[in-house]
Amino acid sequence: MLATWASETARPSPGSEPGAPDGLRFAFYGRVSTEDHQDPETSRGWQLLRAQAITSGYGRVTAEFFDVGHSRVLPWTRRPRAAALVAALADPDRGFDAIVIGSSERAFYGNQFAALAPLFEHYRIPVWIPELGGPFDPKILAQEVLMVLLGILSKREIARTRIRVRTAMTIQARDQGRYLGGRPPYGYRLVDAGPHPNRALARRGVRLQRLDPHPEYAPIVKWIFAQRLAGHSTSRIARALNDADIPCPSAADPQRNPHRTHRQWTLTTVRAILSNPRYTGRQVWNRQRTDHDLIDPANTTLGHRDVMRWNTPNDWIISARPAHPALVSEADFITVQHLRTHRETTPGRTYLLAGLLCCGICGRRMESHWTHHRTGYRCRHGHTSATRPDPDRTPNTYLREDRALPHLPALFLRLTGHAESFTSDPVSRESVQPTVAQAIAYLRSQEISLTYDPAARTLTADTHQAERITIS
Repeated sequence: MLATWASETARPSPGSEPGAPDGLRFAFYGRVSTEDHQDPETSRGWQLLRAQAITSGYGRVTAEFFDVGHSRVLPWTRRPRAAALVAALADPDRGFDAIVIGSSERAFYGNQFAALAPLFEHYRIPVWIPELGGPFDPKILAQEVLMVLLGILSKREIARTRIRVRTAMTIQARDQGRYLGGRPPYGYRLVDAGPHPNRALARRGVRLQRLDPHPEYAPIVKWIFAQRLAGHSTSRIARALNDADIPCPSAADPQRNPHRTHRQWTLTTVRAILSNPRYTGRQVWNRQRTDHDLIDPANTTLGHRDVMRWNTPNDWIISARPAHPALVSEADFITVQHLRTHRETTPGRTYLLAGLLCCGICGRRMESHWTHHRTGYRCRHGHTSATRPDPDRTPNTYLREDRALPHLPALFLRLTGHAESFTSDPVSRESVQPTVAQAIAYLRSQEISLTYDPAARTLTADTHQAERITIS
């Protein structure tokens, strides 16, 4: 009798209580990664159709959450529509009783489902999975194992695609010398290179492209390499180009550079040209790579962020034969890479605070500067000798080293929490007073920078407490 009563008073499942005569109210979730290679409307349609097939007879879809243009690698909290679905779970008037997934491999990657399952269980929201043919039950070990396997398969699909694409691009660049896309380097333009070797793409009118010297800008690139080989610095080259009103890369191709506002040559622009191996006529790929760094190592569920980093030359993919006309010989290009501006160091000039000071006006790192027979530091707020001085620009910031050094021991005491032991007693003071060398060594070991405010004449440490000292 007791068992019968207990079974009759069991908690009703969501959607079966009065007020839900049509069954469960489902929130549909789906995702498509790119708009360029997949039709979002078609992808949404088949995923929704698949979701409706497994929920037929159990309810209807009353809410849709569909992400477009977001990779499955991103956790749900970083996908806009998935994040909205997670946020709606805590709303008692959310308008749905269960979640139905259009495709588990598109929705979950790696261990994402395992990380979200406790949240779904907490809010008593069942999740219907097409591969399970119904709702996921955390009490059934086989279903939990299957969801782990689906997450691994989803991760495997990404890995396989990445390997296949990278391998194909390696062959196309190394063996075929094919142009693989992107903006052409300054001094080149794109010209037709014949029909695409893929017959299906060729029937659709897709054609290959290759690099060809630009009649106006190719001579400028040759001149830049010639000037560097003659021993001129990159700063002098940039200054000469600006004085001659030669269009820089962003000005020469404004349609591809709408985000750039500067129309002058800079040191980095000249360096980029001098270090680009494609000017030798070889096709070079894989000069950069995308690393996936954890957003927060203490919370791995936040996922990763993409960080672009430069590869070393031994990782480059270089075409076996020339792929386009060269603007500089390979021998001259290699010679340029080994050119360095030699600076003569005057005996007796040492910069103890080099690399430790930042400008309080613009935030840049202050550079070492010898002025009036003294060691000092300055910030030109981004101005270089590559451009003419602007009379309206912010004046340079200067700091003499001998003005800052006497105050560093006091800052050291504050940073280490021993300021209270510094008393007026000469004996005690001598025993606890650190030296300037100890203070500088501590700043470098802890990677602490000091921001100089020229108006207030203060040095502020970039620590949580932001310890500050005043320079007399």
